[in-house]
Amino acid sequence: MSLLQDFWQFLQPLSSRFTESFTTSCDTGESDPCRDDAAALTLKYAAMASILIAGAAGVSLPLVGGTFLPSNGGLMRGAKAFAAGVILATGFVHMLSGGSEALSDPCLPEFPWRKFPFPEFFAMVAALLTLLADFMITGYYERKQEQLMNQSAQSLGPAEFGSGLSSGFLRDQEDGGKLHIVGMRAHADHHRHSLSMGPEGFEALANRSGGAGHGHDHGDVGLDSGVRHVVVSQILEMGIVSHSIIIGISLGVSHSPCTIRPLLLALSFHQFFEGFALGGCVAEAKLTPRGSAMMAFFFTITTPIGVAVGTAIASSYNSYSVVALVAEGVLDSLSAGILVYMALVDLIAADFLSKKMSVDFKLQIVSYCFLFLGAGMMSALAIWA
Repeated sequence: MSLLQDFWQFLQPLSSRFTESFTTSCDTGESDPCRDDAAALTLKYAAMASILIAGAAGVSLPLVGGTFLPSNGGLMRGAKAFAAGVILATGFVHMLSGGSEALSDPCLPEFPWRKFPFPEFFAMVAALLTLLADFMITGYYERKQEQLMNQSAQSLGPAEFGSGLSSGFLRDQEDGGKLHIVGMRAHADHHRHSLSMGPEGFEALANRSGGAGHGHDHGDVGLDSGVRHVVVSQILEMGIVSHSIIIGISLGVSHSPCTIRPLLLALSFHQFFEGFALGGCVAEAKLTPRGSAMMAFFFTITTPIGVAVGTAIASSYNSYSVVALVAEGVLDSLSAGILVYMALVDLIAADFLSKKMSVDFKLQIVSYCFLFLGAGMMSALAIWA
């Protein structure tokens, strides 16, 4: 009993200090000489329109271009490498540095915020949780496909099903009759199942009675599968949307035209590049037109909505309050972990370690140049945003 009392006495001062850290605020005591609410409001409206158009253009470009250009062509490979560099720079240069800046702000109490590297810790946790989500979602789609294919086999009947087996429509004889989607657990059997993915794609495949829904293609496998691209596009959008809200609110709560003016241009380019990266992943996922349009729509409106929310709360919002700083720092750090994981594991490693890349020297040069160009251009925007 005495041990419990001693432990409780030890925890009391820590808990009171932690609670106090969320209830205190900070007054910088500085007045902004450039403050002009009317001019700032006009610039915010312009920012919402500019960011909306830039985001829509960025996400639409690969979606439209993907219908005319081969997905494995040099131009599309270069575009994918550029997008991967953009996402990597967004995670490291924009999000992680933003999280570190917010959680090390002098307005935060020394305990616990400067006693532990919280930004890096939250980024690590986000990366590990993304890995777990990646694994679980891929497994879900694999099980879903197998169930639908079993239902299709039952509806076809023994004779038609046997014909499908011999033609390779339903089963893969080269892999012991077990049907696979090559995803995180990639197999080096050089056999790919090309599907229109997402739940709608699976349903369409299961309801077909011919081989049109399942094309066999002996060549590069690795991570170039429909399931993989569906998972990547969904998780990537989650990471981008989470920090887009913070970016929009940060612009919306500002009262200074001197701050908003450079942000307007920088965030428009930022949104265009991120949209291009996301659009490339969505195009590769080969979702239904409705699914692709929904993902593009949600990405496009997120930052403008953040600006509108920031504008609405600008009169009462204190960006130096502990709650605001902690929320911004934690969300930025979590977004950084998600984006860095997606860039390195699902975008860069998937393409740059593929067989096609290793045997094509020209493609290597083009891809690396575009990768560094994307990372460099996105990093340069950190000067203004």
